[in-house]
Amino acid sequence: MSESSGARPLPPRWQGAAPFWVSLAMVPFAILAATYGGWALLLMPLYGWGVFSVLDALTGLNTTNVNPQTAEDDLYWYRLVTLIWFPIQFCTVFGLIWWVSDSDHLATWEKIVLFYGVGMMTGAIGINYSHELMHQRNRTERWLGDLLLAMVLYSHFRSEHLLVHHRYVGTPLDPVTARYNEGFHRFFPRVLRQSFLSAWRAEKAMLARKGLGPFYRSNPFWRYAALQMGMLLLAALLGGWAGFGLFVFQAAVAIWFLELTNYVEHYGLTRKHLGDGKYEHVRPRHSWNAAHKATNWLLINLQRHSDHHYKPDRRFPLLQTYATSDAPQLPYGYPVMTAAAMVPPIWRRIMNPRVRKWRAMYYPEITDWSAYKTGTTPLPR
Repeated sequence: MSESSGARPLPPRWQGAAPFWVSLAMVPFAILAATYGGWALLLMPLYGWGVFSVLDALTGLNTTNVNPQTAEDDLYWYRLVTLIWFPIQFCTVFGLIWWVSDSDHLATWEKIVLFYGVGMMTGAIGINYSHELMHQRNRTERWLGDLLLAMVLYSHFRSEHLLVHHRYVGTPLDPVTARYNEGFHRFFPRVLRQSFLSAWRAEKAMLARKGLGPFYRSNPFWRYAALQMGMLLLAALLGGWAGFGLFVFQAAVAIWFLELTNYVEHYGLTRKHLGDGKYEHVRPRHSWNAAHKATNWLLINLQRHSDHHYKPDRRFPLLQTYATSDAPQLPYGYPVMTAAAMVPPIWRRIMNPRVRKWRAMYYPEITDWSAYKTGTTPLPR
């Protein structure tokens, strides 16, 4: 695989990490939008979707890998952006709620559009950073991840992601694996319902193995509820009902961005059933890889998703990219692909031939894909 050939040292100084700090530009754009309204409301959506789509075309692909054995001390400037993001996001979101909820310099529609942009920031950046943090063993990082998820009212994502998605990806027990020909508008309500239930069942099962009931105090759902209620209460105290509504709206937008990304990452990819409820181990081929340089700066290498599932404990600067021989490749970065996913005919035209090519390349021995396409292969043991 590509990680074993031609790996280069990771630049340890801030200059090497600087491209991964481009997410911070969202904050001044949010302030400009809140100050001026009108055209300025387009700054955040244009930055996240438009600018990085263009930059991906201009900067091309980054197919080089760094040494995955790089020492933790050399990752300081890379990790720092994820550590400081929660206080920055917290101050931005609640500062804007306090400022604009009762203000008369923005029309109601401008406030809604503003908090669409805020939801884009808390989803595409905030949830993404929480994803990086929840995978770490450091208690502080995990707490920061929990706080970021509470700000979008999606705390159970941690349980679902760590206990369900990584274990069952590409099988019928993973709600997040989008099925072949399943449009995003069908996927979204399904994943909202099933992810919460699967997260609850996973935590309940863990407690049961310890001889404890589902409502025992160590169930993280108590913490999730307390943090989310605290965020809602703060929004209401700062902005009244208007602030409460704007906070809930940005959370809904953030969740939409998360699940739109999840949809792209695993669409149509399944693990081979080996018989008797057993499935092959997760390999890079079971997630879509994208080597588009600029969007990987913005999303701290999230597009190197094939390696993330292959080696979930790897920090984002060390994630490897793969050649087509080892992992399927997206034709464009996430900004273009998520936009395409919102229009199912366009999405199917782009992706269905690639899924069929993936099947023929990696699993020529499978001739009947009907059970895989409908998610009706036997449940994993």
